[in-house]
Amino acid sequence: MAHDIVFFLAPDDKTAAATRLRGPGAAFESVTCRFIEPDTAIADWDMYFEEPSAEVPSIERFHGWVWPEWVTAPLNDGVEVFALPERLTRALAGASPAELEELAGRWTTRLRSEDGDDMTDDDLLAVLRGVARLAESAVNTGGGLYSWSF
Repeated sequence: MAHDIVFFLAPDDKTAAATRLRGPGAAFESVTCRFIEPDTAIADWDMYFEEPSAEVPSIERFHGWVWPEWVTAPLNDGVEVFALPERLTRALAGASPAELEELAGRWTTRLRSEDGDDMTDDDLLAVLRGVARLAESAVNTGGGLYSWSF
């Protein structure tokens, strides 16, 4: 489980990859959270918008989903940089408040079933709302939405 996660905007993969060593920092518009698996969250969100449902998908369906691509391959230090799929970025940018609430509920249920008392104490709806605002900016500027984690 990643300790620190930053969802951030960058103009392209090369710029996002350059954040690998120190993180995105203040130079990038971002949303932070803690103690989640960003690739799992990204896959969960993508699945929700492709197959909307308040129900948590089966573990088989979930693990069979297309996972986000690394911008930088992980090394022994545990740092990862992922690119959110363009279709997910567009879906988040256009998501209604009700869709974000339903997705946050589903995401919370899945995390609680997997992590129990060790679940993040971040407000997951606030995280999703923040990431959706970043996605809207990415769509409007033509940049990308990324995740950096350690």
